Amino acid sequence: MTPKKTIAMPGQEVDLTLERLTQEILTRHQKLEDLVLVGIRTGGAFLAQRLAEKISRHTSRSVRVGVLDITLYRDDWTQLSHKPLVGKTELPGSIDGQEVVLVDDVLFTGRTVRAALDALIDYGRPRRIELAVLVDRGGRELPIHADYTGRTVKLAPAQRVNVYLQEMGRADEVAIESGPPAR
Repeated sequence: MTPKKTIAMPGQEVDLTLERLTQEILTRHQKLEDLVLVGIRTGGAFLAQRLAEKISRHTSRSVRVGVLDITLYRDDWTQLSHKPLVGKTELPGSIDGQEVVLVDDVLFTGRTVRAALDALIDYGRPRRIELAVLVDRGGRELPIHADYTGRTVKLAPAQRVNVYLQEMGRADEVAIESGPPAR
């Protein structure tokens, strides 16, 4: 049986949504020298880079971008594998006193963001941490809320959101597919 797939956001809409998120971030952050975009590996890292490029195009100024691996901070990492694949965290210098926008592709239970907050705090003490997500699918298990949200969707438990990006070798799109969501 082939899983059912519905395109919730085609590529052009993904780009327009990232453009809107860029404008929202710029409205709250005039001092770009204090701003750091940190993407949660993997999808969030690609989106953080895209947001940084859009900010640079609008302001002719660069913004620092980092990548955060949360594998060992997850509360379920022992259930994933006895040898989890740990990626590299790469931050562009100190985050002490900086305004960090944590970027992820999908917000679901809040557990990924909780793990990201734990990991981020191990690297320093930002002045403020905000959260930007492309898709909020609801279903929170922890009191986590995005400051910047591209699209909010309500899904049945038997559905999941998959974000596909060019950087992953796919055409940009957000798809709603059958099957339980990955945690």
